Amino acid sequence: MPARTLAAAVALAVLAGGCGAGDDWSRPHAKPTAVGSLAPGFSDPATTPTPESTITPRPGSWDGVRPSEDYRVVLLTAGQDPQTRTLVDAVRAWAEENDVDLRTIAPTDPHQYVASISQAIRLRPDLIVSAGNDLIDPLAMVSPNHLDQQFLVVGAELAEPTENVTAADWTGASFRGEGLGMSSTYDPASFTPERAGRAVRAGVAAVLNGLTGIVIWLD
Repeated sequence: MPARTLAAAVALAVLAGGCGAGDDWSRPHAKPTAVGSLAPGFSDPATTPTPESTITPRPGSWDGVRPSEDYRVVLLTAGQDPQTRTLVDAVRAWAEENDVDLRTIAPTDPHQYVASISQAIRLRPDLIVSAGNDLIDPLAMVSPNHLDQQFLVVGAELAEPTENVTAADWTGASFRGEGLGMSSTYDPASFTPERAGRAVRAGVAAVLNGLTGIVIWLD
């Protein structure tokens, strides 16, 4: 096998972890549901947020929500910068806490980013969580063609998300793609474990409750 092909294969290897890691996900799988309820203040109960809109939930209003048993999640991540590592750690900690069946795809070659997203989709997870600014532009290309697959972007957002792409970020986490660059509010120091954990929990709670295609803005 040529060196480049071998490197790509290694980069796209799926790492299994969490509850049910021995399941190849080929067996029938019940549609996931939210266990628990959103508290008042997460969103306006009289109005369903429209795609591309932004909501600012009351802090902690998502804490009572967790996924049902056997929730299947692919963590898609690229980059070794401290911000991305903080986000990855937050996703893994949440998955461990909630007995989520988590698989990780971590491409290292930028030429493989689009392929890695396609690989994640082929696994047919309940949710794909993206961590790392390098994946924003590839996600913007691929996600509109797979509206039946739910995505959650943490610590960044797509400039024009479709209804299947939800984002959770905050002041300081403002990356929206290479064409738009970093805004003046981008602050690497804002990527704390506590804030990243809140973004994951709030974002998943929104997806489980059908509030998708929106930006969840955290204080």
